[in-house]
Amino acid sequence: MAVDFSAWDEQVDDTTHLVAVRGEIDLFTAPEFKERINGAIDAGRDAVVVDLMATTFIDSSSLGVLISAHRRLTGRDGRLVIACDVVAVLNTFKITGLDSVLEITKDRDAAMAALGTEPDGSSGRGAAAA
Repeated sequence: MAVDFSAWDEQVDDTTHLVAVRGEIDLFTAPEFKERINGAIDAGRDAVVVDLMATTFIDSSSLGVLISAHRRLTGRDGRLVIACDVVAVLNTFKITGLDSVLEITKDRDAAMAALGTEPDGSSGRGAAAA
């Protein structure tokens, strides 16, 4: 049986990176998930948005990836922001208590806004008021 999983990532701006996942993140798919997040952190990104809006399942291995990334980023004054509105995934965060540790927003736009980045990738910081 094939596992439903795909992931992609992109640099949003000089400091922000986006990692998006569709399907299940489990023991078999977590290594690719980890590689994408760690690649962004290793490249010097201070902010990583993880888009789990199309993720249907996460397990302890994927939670470990998120906790590790959170620790690495906060250790250097960076941030990990998760975009997720999937009830099953949110329940996993709640049951494990990670909803009080990780920064979780309702969608990708809210995650970008939390970081001061516009959804199109431009920085909303320092814009002159009209």
